[in-house]
Amino acid sequence: MKTITSRITKLTAAVAFGMALTGTAAMAQDPVTVTGAGASFPAPVYAKWAAEYAKETGNRINYQSIGSSAGIKQIDAKTVDFGASDAPLSEEQLKEKGLIQFPTLIGGVVLAVNVEGIKSNELVLDGKTLGDIYLGKIKKWNDPAIATLNPNLTLPDQAISVVRRADGSGTSFIFTGYLAKVNDEWKNNVGSGSTVNWPIGIGGKGNDGVTAFVQRIEGSIGYVEYAYAKQNNLSYTKLVSKDGEIVSPGIDSFSAAAKEVKWNETFVQDLTDKPGANAWPLAATTFILLHKEQNKPVIAKEIVNFFNWGYGKQGQEIVVGLDYAPLPANVVEIIQETLDKELEIQ
Repeated sequence: MKTITSRITKLTAAVAFGMALTGTAAMAQDPVTVTGAGASFPAPVYAKWAAEYAKETGNRINYQSIGSSAGIKQIDAKTVDFGASDAPLSEEQLKEKGLIQFPTLIGGVVLAVNVEGIKSNELVLDGKTLGDIYLGKIKKWNDPAIATLNPNLTLPDQAISVVRRADGSGTSFIFTGYLAKVNDEWKNNVGSGSTVNWPIGIGGKGNDGVTAFVQRIEGSIGYVEYAYAKQNNLSYTKLVSKDGEIVSPGIDSFSAAAKEVKWNETFVQDLTDKPGANAWPLAATTFILLHKEQNKPVIAKEIVNFFNWGYGKQGQEIVVGLDYAPLPANVVEIIQETLDKELEIQ
């Protein structure tokens, strides 16, 4: 795997680092603290990366899981060293704000449910039915639309309690973007975005907030990143893919959604509702945002070091261990080349 070398070599000389910031050498330097904030979708990975990275280097990555919209606001205001968002910025937005963005991993949004007798990967939903649930048109778990998709399940005559995000959310951006593709009424009346005018539902802050509501409320359904459902022992559904295949969430199906993607320098890719065998309909990448002009060379160096570490063997083991999918190796190379070319370290 390639690493960013030329710019880092120049930067190391500029700040008079006599030793690389790894292992015991790092402990001989004053510890460096980097701040980041944003998406809750990848937060379990960033937290684990930061903990392990600190053990190796002595340097701290302080990441606050506050939601994608808030992360964009903070990096735009320069109150953090990097922002994080599941909703990518357009090329025009990046130019306007003087930012670059790059993905770190692939994950999946799942539908967590709290329905008596229903275990993970038993209940099947499709996009039209899911949209109608979130529109409030389907009100009970034994509705004929759900029953038709699940002929072998005994569904309760129980009210559905819809849980959604209360904050500006990249997870909502992914979820509502998918619904706008697969449910015309949702597209025409609600639309997509990090925030929307929700027809119904209880609002939770962050993936943690939605997870907590689903855990507590019988008959509930909520959308969360897969790791949150697994780590909290929530039951989650299968989905019908664009090809009409019933698919279970997991690393393989998240990767399958990205299989035919052609990446560009802004890395803006929509992985939802992709065709292809075993492609999870709610797969997504998540992004880091940096200012192109970096006037704190030590901090800039540490950000690059940290994400290079994350793309390395130990970092990728953490990604897989937390049920996310790694980016393809060729995409990591493009990211590293882009950072080397675009990051202007003063």
